[in-house]
Amino acid sequence: MMRDRERMRIERPWLWLGLIASMAAIFVADTFTSLEIAVAVLYVAVILISVRFDRPAVVVSFGAASAVLTVLSYLLTPRGIQETGLANGALSLIAIGATTYLALRIEAAEARVRQTQAELAHMARVTTMGELTASIAHEVSQPLAGIVASGHAALRWLAATPPDPGEARQALQRVVADADRAGEVIGRVRNLVAKAPPSRDRLDMVALIEEVLALTRGELRKHRVMLQTDLADDLPQPLGDKVQLQQVVLNLVINAAEAMGGLETGPRDLLVGAASDGGTITVSVRDTGVSLSPAAIAQVFEAFHSTKPGGMGMGLAISRSIVEAHGGAIYAAANHPRGMVFGFTLPVIGATSDRQHG
Repeated sequence: MMRDRERMRIERPWLWLGLIASMAAIFVADTFTSLEIAVAVLYVAVILISVRFDRPAVVVSFGAASAVLTVLSYLLTPRGIQETGLANGALSLIAIGATTYLALRIEAAEARVRQTQAELAHMARVTTMGELTASIAHEVSQPLAGIVASGHAALRWLAATPPDPGEARQALQRVVADADRAGEVIGRVRNLVAKAPPSRDRLDMVALIEEVLALTRGELRKHRVMLQTDLADDLPQPLGDKVQLQQVVLNLVINAAEAMGGLETGPRDLLVGAASDGGTITVSVRDTGVSLSPAAIAQVFEAFHSTKPGGMGMGLAISRSIVEAHGGAIYAAANHPRGMVFGFTLPVIGATSDRQHG
């Protein structure tokens, strides 16, 4: 909760200042105009805007402050008919109370929508990881096989006459290295399928993409895809949820691999890139699979629309909702001479100042 409050203060100071300034202006106008003018009704706009903080306590605070200022303004207003002012004040308080209640209902409904989207995104991640089971098993089996081989080698060197501790030490070092590799794969899978609330952290996009690509190596080999990367070294760090954005990259990479898996001829090249123009980061996945028609491209991010046989049509729709929740945009375009380019952009405003003060 403390982290959320701090995030609101850091990310939306303009909204806080704007709402407070609006309340102050309404209070001054309500106090220095006659009692016959119900300026206090304008507080309802402030309460409705406060819903953007996504916190019921903030909405209640603005509602309560509006009510207190309305009463205080009534007591301080020097001009006008008291009966009319009392009626206007009562109506304003009723409007403020009703608006606060409706704003809380709106916030609760939006919270349920966000929860449903999070549940759906988690289910999609689990489904995707299930589809990658064979690939993940292969990635884990390789270091496990290396552990077994190096362990037997260490035993042989120790049982030799005379024993060779140097060779045994090197074999045991290989055991440790392979165990670390297996642990990294398992850790990536666990992080991706973990059910955790969304977070807002500064992200190393290059590391984020490389972790996803490490999980998809087996899938790319299965489809005989040649992977290339073009990841800029000086990318700024946007705010976002690492697991959710990894899900987006994972969906795009798996879709590209599957699109090329059915090709009978031609290259199967996959280029994953990341670049920045200072204000935004663009992550792109470019394949040489089948090009979609303009009509299909226009529908590709719609829910339940799939270009794959047996596809549910949810992966790209969920990816779009994730990217848009991060303030970015997702896109699709035809590649030349064939294939598709899928990608997304993320805003990075404020990243420079954060790094300077961090």
